[in-house]
Amino acid sequence: MIERRQFSGGMKGKNLRYLNENPNQPVQLTRTGFLLLEHFSLPAFTQALDTIVTANLLRPKLFSSRTFGLNDSEVVSDLGLVIRPDARIDAAAIHDLDLLVICGGYRTELKASDELVNLLRTAADQDVSLAGLWNGGWFLGIAGLLDGYRCAIHPEHRPALAEIAKGTHVTSEPYVIDRDRLTASSPSGAFHMALDWIKGLHDKALVEGIEDILAFEESRYRRIKPSENICVSAPLREVVKLMDANLEEPLELEQLAVYAGRSRRQLERLFKEQLGTTPQRYYMELRITEARRLLQHTELSQVDVLVACGFVSPSHFSKCYSSYFGYRPSKEKRLVK
Repeated sequence: MIERRQFSGGMKGKNLRYLNENPNQPVQLTRTGFLLLEHFSLPAFTQALDTIVTANLLRPKLFSSRTFGLNDSEVVSDLGLVIRPDARIDAAAIHDLDLLVICGGYRTELKASDELVNLLRTAADQDVSLAGLWNGGWFLGIAGLLDGYRCAIHPEHRPALAEIAKGTHVTSEPYVIDRDRLTASSPSGAFHMALDWIKGLHDKALVEGIEDILAFEESRYRRIKPSENICVSAPLREVVKLMDANLEEPLELEQLAVYAGRSRRQLERLFKEQLGTTPQRYYMELRITEARRLLQHTELSQVDVLVACGFVSPSHFSKCYSSYFGYRPSKEKRLVK
């Protein structure tokens, strides 16, 4: 068993968010269901679903998800893609859920059958949390389930909701979480709504991990700059930026001092006072963190990763990696989808 070194300063949370510190701790499964209405917004649905799926990538079996339809037929999304839901929505299905998300869209007809209204009221009576995407909140409103709540809905449908739900505070916000009601007016709102909901169930570290993964996919090699995530003085921030810009060929401490207009002793004092570590150790943690990111989120080989992060040999890289994470880089789990 390899004893793992602890990260210091601003790099600690950035790495521990990926680590399951209590692997034997029982996991509570949260059961989610998505009711797909005709012409539902596929982007809003996938933003919410992808957030849940990504949470399971980081910590397996936190969530389950199923799709439902109003009947046994296929459902056409706003983009024309046809989806066959897993099952028809009914009272038995609702009984097995913790969260039911009503997925509407720009062209989703604002018309609710008595059966759907009764099912939504049944869900509320059974303490199932209820959510609405795009104009999904209208269906919660027509069922009388938004009275006394704040909510978000697409601007096109705000007047319609305000008309049928007099006791509802209809906002212009992209998303709202008000107790056990979650609503979002856009795909971006659906993403942040799901993130905030997960944060309320688990912890900030998991949410930051999800954000890192999904933000990373916007560009294969994009990463969140470490200097954006630490509260330090301007001189130290400049040094951290220099380190971040020179991972492949790490700068010597004397070079960093010259570029930053500080002496070596001044740099060491700044790191000690503000980050609780030495410049050399922080630089190493920055490089090993980026190495882990590349191993998890790209298809780069181990050799390519170690070169990109300034390690002189496979043995040196493996030794440093093991000292922090407790296992060799060859054992790292790939999170590329």
